[in-house]
Amino acid sequence: MVARSRPLSPHLQIYRPQLTSVLSITHRLSGVALTLGTLLLVYWLVAVAAGPQAYEAATGFIGSWFGRLLLFGWSLALFYHLCNGIRHLFWDMGIGLDLPSVYRSGYAVLAGSVALTLASWIAGYGVMGGN
Repeated sequence: MVARSRPLSPHLQIYRPQLTSVLSITHRLSGVALTLGTLLLVYWLVAVAAGPQAYEAATGFIGSWFGRLLLFGWSLALFYHLCNGIRHLFWDMGIGLDLPSVYRSGYAVLAGSVALTLASWIAGYGVMGGN
């Protein structure tokens, strides 16, 4: 047997990223981001139970620019994962499997994720009084 220096099948060096593959990878990454973001929620809940000093420290971190950035990313991952999950439910029913529909629904997932994230942050900002 002779060792081959080339890949046995086409790989990332050959294929250009397509919307479908990018959205699939992003769906997996958003699931990981949701898991990591849930750790932040658990930290906050533990701080609530631990007493006023721990709660103030957790609130200080979460209210900082970095904490808010993490929360924004977590909410974007949440809405992306939700919208893309709904898209997959339609696919499971055999709806929207043709290529033009796949691309339309892909762009709709992206737009819906951004719109829902911004709407929730704007609504939350109004409820919180800008704090």
